[in-house]
Amino acid sequence: MPAHHRPSHTARPLYAVHGSTLVVARPPADTRPAADARGPAVARHAPPPPPPPPPPPPPRRSRARSPYLRLFAHPGTVGFTLGSLLARLPMGMFTVSAVLMIAGERGSYALAGSVTATGLAATALTGPLVARLVDRYGQSRTALPATLLALLGSLALVLCVLTRAPDWTLFVAYAATATTPNIGGMARARWAHLLRGDPAARHTANSLEQAADELCFMLGPVLAALLCTTLFPQAGTLAGCALLLTGTLLFTAQRSTEPPPGRNRAQAGPAPLRQPGMPALLLVFLATGAVFGALEVVTLAHADGQGHRAAAGAVLACQAAGSALAGLAFGTLPPARSDRRRLAGCVAAMTALMALPLFTSLTAPLPLLAGALLVAGMATAPTMVTGMALVQRLTPAGRLNEGMTLAVTALLGGIAAGSATGGWATEALGSAGWAYTVPLAAAASAAVLATLLAARPAAPG
Repeated sequence: MPAHHRPSHTARPLYAVHGSTLVVARPPADTRPAADARGPAVARHAPPPPPPPPPPPPPRRSRARSPYLRLFAHPGTVGFTLGSLLARLPMGMFTVSAVLMIAGERGSYALAGSVTATGLAATALTGPLVARLVDRYGQSRTALPATLLALLGSLALVLCVLTRAPDWTLFVAYAATATTPNIGGMARARWAHLLRGDPAARHTANSLEQAADELCFMLGPVLAALLCTTLFPQAGTLAGCALLLTGTLLFTAQRSTEPPPGRNRAQAGPAPLRQPGMPALLLVFLATGAVFGALEVVTLAHADGQGHRAAAGAVLACQAAGSALAGLAFGTLPPARSDRRRLAGCVAAMTALMALPLFTSLTAPLPLLAGALLVAGMATAPTMVTGMALVQRLTPAGRLNEGMTLAVTALLGGIAAGSATGGWATEALGSAGWAYTVPLAAAASAAVLATLLAARPAAPG
């Protein structure tokens, strides 16, 4: 075979002979310069890698679940929420039931009012002590015995009224009901424990609890009046006792959601009153309570003066309904960067809206006053939700029930003061319409206090 001419570069043979077999090799890939019609060959470069395909469009998501539904994804939350609702409903029943029962059997609204005022004062003194025991020994171990003691006080009040016992026994019996635990505060403490790493969910939970409070205080008096007037005078108190016991049993049965107790003071943390900003915040709650107390008494007097005494409860229910609706809507908003500033804004809005009942009562009939109260109530829940969130922020975790009970105690004290001032203004001013200046002035005082609180630098950490 003639010799082949070898090019300057190494070439791969096209065939080879192995023994008697001719093996044909695969032609090599052409790596020579490519020529085009324009002239000499040009080097062929490897094509660049293709760009990565664009990411697929995200799948169309279904409408996000309500933030309130996401709260109940935690096991046990449905049970303790239902229990707290049942246990809180009597809080709006007991006072009205006691007044109707005592006044109906003894014929004295003055005596009935004095007895319920004594119970309110006893609650202001006893409530923080019970809450301190709850923080130290746990909700389940403390709430049920305290509830049983309060139920004994209510049953003793019924027996004293039925047996025509001396008047002083009514005061003693009703004072014993002050051991009723703050179920609403304990429910908020459970949410704070379960959602401690999720501020947005805690904000939603606080809004839910405030809406539940408004619902109970809206339905409780109506249910109590219905039972006492259609069945017998003691029916409201007895039904409230049954609801309180059932709700407390259901609430305390949910052990998995209960925050751990702080066994000693060092573990629980310093007292809430010693926390910077807490005394000023309690003053805001005190002034806010005065708004509620005065608004209730003045509205009752105004409806009575207009000849619509039977409609007074429905008119007041409009204020609670507006608050409940606003609370549910408020819970869908993101939490505030500064609870102090948001609180100041909410109280300022409440002050502005409190002018509506004043002007409406002086110029419009009662149905329009109900609408004004519906709108004015829409600032109540945001104020309370933000205030309670600030209480949770300022209070050590081991004393959370105590801190929230202090806030409720300040609120109750303000309600008592506002009720007394509103009643005095109704008689002194000669017109229940002008007496709406009392809740307006109380709201303005709360706005000033909240603004001063917001101006103070927050404590580090």
